[in-house]
Amino acid sequence: QVQLVESGGGLVQPGGSLRLSCAASASIFSFDLMAWYRQTPGKQRELVAVIISDGRTNVADSVKDRFTISRDNTKNTMYLQMNSLKPEDTAAYSCYVVRLGNGYWGQGTQVTVSS
Repeated sequence: QVQLVESGGGLVQPGGSLRLSCAASASIFSFDLMAWYRQTPGKQRELVAVIISDGRTNVADSVKDRFTISRDNTKNTMYLQMNSLKPEDTAAYSCYVVRLGNGYWGQGTQVTVSS
């Protein structure tokens, strides 16, 4: 079993920045991949960014050049740096990891972009 705890969400004005964190209860070296998803009511969950075990990353076109995914192996933590935030980035953001074929979700953190 893996526990994931997200933090860093909140209310921010358009153009602002936030950094989300996802702290894992297990070594992230054991994860096949780590990812950030987001969801708004009535919409399908969207994959925002992913980092796989060898360190390669990919981000959705909708956030490219604004969001960066990274990890700190010493802290067993994954991050999502979000810059130039837009109102359409408003969503509940959740982290997701896969280990030995099993997927685990965090509880989510709300990001609201509004003036």
